Amino acid sequence: MPWIAIVVGLATGIAIWTVLDQIQTRQVDKIFDQELQIQLDLRARESLIRFDRYLSSYGATTRLLANYRKLSEYLEPLFWSDDEAIDPVIYKDFRPQWLPDFFERDALAPPSHVLLTDPHGRVREIFQAGSDPVPAEMAIQVPTQLLDRHDIRTVIDRLGERLYLITSDAAEDAGGYHMGYLLVLVPVDATFLAASQRGVDVGRASVALVDSDEQRILASLDPSLIPIDSFLSDWSATHVITSQSLPEYEGSDSNLLFATFVPQSRVERMSRHVRIFERRQRFYAAAVFVIVFTGLIYLVSSRLNKVLKRMTRFSQRALGIPEPGFQRGGNQLVLLEDWIQHFTQLVLKAREEMSRRHQAAMRESEALKAAMMEASLDAIVTLDHSGRVIEYNPAAERLFGVGRPFALGAVFVERFLPDVARPAFKRLLDRSRHRHREPLGRGELIALHADGAEIPVEISIAPIERVGERFFTLYIHDISSRKQAEQEIKSLARFASESPHPILRVNAAGLIVYANNASRPLLRAWNADPGEPLPEDWGTAVAAALETAQPLERELEAGGQVYSLLLAPIRDLGYVNLYARDITAVRRAEQESRQHQAELVHVCRLSTMGEVATGMAHELNQPLSAIVNYANGCVRRLQGGQGQPEELVGAMNQITAQAKRASEIIKRLRALVGKQPPARAEADLNHLVREVCSFLEFETSRVGVAIELELSAEAIPVCVDLVQVEQVLLNLVGNALDALEERPESERRLRICTELEDDWAQVAVADSGPGIEPEHLKRLFDPFVTTKEGGMGMGLAISQTIVENHEGRIWAESVLGHGSTFHLRLPLALPVQEGAGTRANVLEPID
Repeated sequence: MPWIAIVVGLATGIAIWTVLDQIQTRQVDKIFDQELQIQLDLRARESLIRFDRYLSSYGATTRLLANYRKLSEYLEPLFWSDDEAIDPVIYKDFRPQWLPDFFERDALAPPSHVLLTDPHGRVREIFQAGSDPVPAEMAIQVPTQLLDRHDIRTVIDRLGERLYLITSDAAEDAGGYHMGYLLVLVPVDATFLAASQRGVDVGRASVALVDSDEQRILASLDPSLIPIDSFLSDWSATHVITSQSLPEYEGSDSNLLFATFVPQSRVERMSRHVRIFERRQRFYAAAVFVIVFTGLIYLVSSRLNKVLKRMTRFSQRALGIPEPGFQRGGNQLVLLEDWIQHFTQLVLKAREEMSRRHQAAMRESEALKAAMMEASLDAIVTLDHSGRVIEYNPAAERLFGVGRPFALGAVFVERFLPDVARPAFKRLLDRSRHRHREPLGRGELIALHADGAEIPVEISIAPIERVGERFFTLYIHDISSRKQAEQEIKSLARFASESPHPILRVNAAGLIVYANNASRPLLRAWNADPGEPLPEDWGTAVAAALETAQPLERELEAGGQVYSLLLAPIRDLGYVNLYARDITAVRRAEQESRQHQAELVHVCRLSTMGEVATGMAHELNQPLSAIVNYANGCVRRLQGGQGQPEELVGAMNQITAQAKRASEIIKRLRALVGKQPPARAEADLNHLVREVCSFLEFETSRVGVAIELELSAEAIPVCVDLVQVEQVLLNLVGNALDALEERPESERRLRICTELEDDWAQVAVADSGPGIEPEHLKRLFDPFVTTKEGGMGMGLAISQTIVENHEGRIWAESVLGHGSTFHLRLPLALPVQEGAGTRANVLEPID
C-alpha cells in the first residue's frame, strides 16, 4: 500500500504540474510583457514631467526677474521713443546691474540672451551671454504672440537653425507703469535636456525633441549617441521609442514631440534575466510540488485506514450503533452493511435538523442585513461578478438620486461613475479580487448624481465569495463636506503667505517664529530675522498682550512708511500674531484733510463776517463818536480858557477807554477772519458764549430780540481751538436769528444754555422760529443742503466737521411751528469736580 501510494503520487503530481507549467509560462510571459510596457510608459511620463517642470521653473524665474526690484528701479527714469530705427543696446562683456544670477541659483541652464522691449515689442536692450548674436527673428521686433501683459508666456520655438525656450513677462517701473516686456532665450540643446532630466543615465534611457511632421530629431540628450537631424525610423530597430506630445504653447509654430529612447539590448538583457530566474524558480516549485503531493497522498492513504477503524468506534459511542466486528470469519460484511445503512439514516436526520437551524439562522441574518442596509448612513451597493447592481440601500438612493427600481440591474460604472473615474474604480476592483495582497480595496473617486453633478466619494470594496460565484459589496461615503473643509484649510494655510499685508507670529519669549514676505520692511526696521528676538520695547508689548489677553494697537515708522500693528494674543498657545497695515496714505490724507478744512473754515468765517460787517461798523461807530465828542469838548474848554485840569483828565480817560474798546472790537474781528493754523487752548465755554453774543449785538438789536443766557454757575473748562468753536457758535446763533425774522416781533425768543453732564460740556441754542421740516432735518448737516434762500449750505457741514475733530457731537431737534434747538457737546478739559453738575438758571438779557 505505501509503495502504490508513492507511485500514484509521483505520477499525479508530474501530470498536474505539466499542465500548470504550460499555463503559468504563458501567464508569466504575458505579465512580463505588460509590466515591461508599463515601466517603459512610466519612464517616458516621468521624463516628460521632469522636462515640463523644468520649463515651469524658467517661467517662474522669468516672472521673478520681471518683478525684481532692481529692474523696476532701472526702468524708473527710462524713456523709450517710438522711433523704430533706433538700434537696441547690446551688453556683451558684462552683466547689467538689473540682471541677477537667478538662473544659476536655481540650478537652471543660463540663458543665451535676455531682451528688454517696449510695450510695442520693439527690442531696446539685449544681454548677450556668449559670442552668438541674438537670432534675427528677435533682433528688432518680437512677435506679438510671444507677449502677454497679463500672464507669463513660455514656448519652445525654432529660431534660425536652433531650438530656443522663450519665456516673457511684462515689466513695470517702480511707479507701476507698464514699460514693456522681459524676454529670456535659452538654447534647447544637449546641456538643456541634461539639466531637465537631472542626471539621467544615457545608457539606460535618452530623450530628444522631435519634429512631429518630419519625424526628425531636433535636439538630443546625447548627440553622439542619437545625432541631431536623424529620423525616428533610424532608431526603431535598436531602441524602444516612446513619443509624447509636448504641452501646446500658444503662439508657437513648432509641433514638437518629446521622445524617450530605451536601448533594445537593455530590454532584451532584462527579459533574459527574468526568464532564467523564472525557470529556476519554476523548477524548484515543481520539485517541491511533486514531493509534497506524493507525501500528501501517502499520508492520506495511511490515515484513511486508521480513520475507518476509528469511525466504527465513534459511531458506537456517538450514535448508539453497536460496533461491527472485523474478526476473520462470520458474517462481518453484512453487519458492516447494516451499520452503514443505520449510520446513513442518522446522518440524514442530523443534516435535516442542521438544515432547519441553518435556514432559521439565515432568516435572522437576512433580517439583520436588511435592518443594517436601511439604517446605514452610507450608501451600500452590491454588484455581481459582471458589475451589475443587485442590492441598493436607501442611502444610495439619496446619494445618487436614482430610485431602487431604476438602479437594480444597471451596470454600476456606466450608470453612477463619470468616464474619468472608471479606470480608477476598475483598479480598486482588481485589488479587491486579490485579498491575499490587500485586505480591502479602498480609494477616493468621483461619483455621478442623476442631475449630472459630480460628487467626491470614498469607496471601500469587500468581495463576497460563494460556491462558483463572486459578489462585491461597495460601501460609499460622501466626502463632499470633508473635501470642502480640506480646501478651506488649505486656503487658510496659504492666507498668511499670500497676504499683501505683513503678518508675523511671536512667541512668549519675543522670538519671531514666522514672518511672511510682506513683513520684510518691518524686519529691516527691527534689524531682526525669523528666529531672532524682537527689540526690547516690542518684546515688552508682546508680553503685555499675552498677560492681559487683550489686543493692542501700536504704530511703527519704517523706511518712510507708517504701519499700524495689531497685536492679537493667542494665550492658550502662548504666542501673539502681529497684523500690520500700511497707513501712510491715511496719515497723509488726514493731514491734507485738516489743511483743506482749515481753508474751508477760513472761507466760511469770511462769509459770516460779511453778514456781521454792518454790526461791526455800528459797534465801532459808538466808541469813535464818543472819542470825537470828548476831544471836541476838551478843545472848546481849552480855547475858552475854562478847562480845569481835573475835568480835562476825566475827559482824556474817557477817550482812552473808548479807544481801548474800539481796539478790542478790531482785535476780535481780526481773530475771527484771520487765517491761522489750528491751535487748541483751554477756555471757559461760558466765556466763549458771551464773546459770540457780543459779536452779534447789532444783529440782535436789528431783529429786536434779547438773547436769554442760562449759563452754568461753574466754569466749564474745554480744550478747543477758540476761533473754530466761536465760529460754530456764531453759525448756530446766526441761523437762529435768521429763523426769527419769519416770526412776529412779539413771538421772537432766543435762548442759550450751558451745562455739565458727566464728563461732557453741553451748549443748547433754542429759538422760537418756524421750525425745520422732518425731511430737511435728516439731511441738515450734509454739504450744500440749506433751508435759507441764497444760502451756501456749508455752515452746518463745516460746524459738524469742527465738532467731530474735537471728539464732540452736534445735532438738532425741531417741532414744526414751535422752533428748533441745536445741541453741541464737547469733552471737558479736566475731570469734573464733585457738585459741578448743577446749573444756575440766570437770565442775562443782551440788548
